[in-house]
Amino acid sequence: MGPGGPQSTALVISECQRGILDPAASGLPALAAQAAERGIVARIAALASAFRAAGLPVVHCHIAHRPDLAGVRANSLLGALAIKNRTLIAGTPDTLPPQELAPHPGDHVSCRTTGITAFYGTDLDAILRLRSVETVVLTGVSTDVAIPGLALEAVNRGYYVRIPADCVAAARISRISS
Repeated sequence: MGPGGPQSTALVISECQRGILDPAASGLPALAAQAAERGIVARIAALASAFRAAGLPVVHCHIAHRPDLAGVRANSLLGALAIKNRTLIAGTPDTLPPQELAPHPGDHVSCRTTGITAFYGTDLDAILRLRSVETVVLTGVSTDVAIPGLALEAVNRGYYVRIPADCVAAARISRISS
């Protein structure tokens, strides 16, 4: 942990949403399969329970694109897939977390409409700073994009970062399927 110890630590749950993790709904079925195979949802839920029991913050970072997809650009593979498949549209079931990871009272949900990392255009940094957080424990998906991007942005903002290997998943995607 950082020099402030565990009392200045927050759990961050990245992109654990139906449109990503549910194999029947995911635009990234290989990622959904890898997350299921690794059992990350149950592990993250247990970690979140431990954080709540210790009085530590739990932050859910979700994607919810505008229905008109304004701000979503095809300048990345993930942006192109979101446009092509119209995934993670605000107000749709795709944006909901699995039941085990539903936010509890006292949790914070930081939502973004565009970009590929959780700090971009969100209140995440302000929420962490207002809770005097020094260390973030990053969980969720994916270790291909969101988790390393989140880690780099957190370090650039002065946070210490921890990533429990059994609470993250990834699946490389190399092209847009026809």
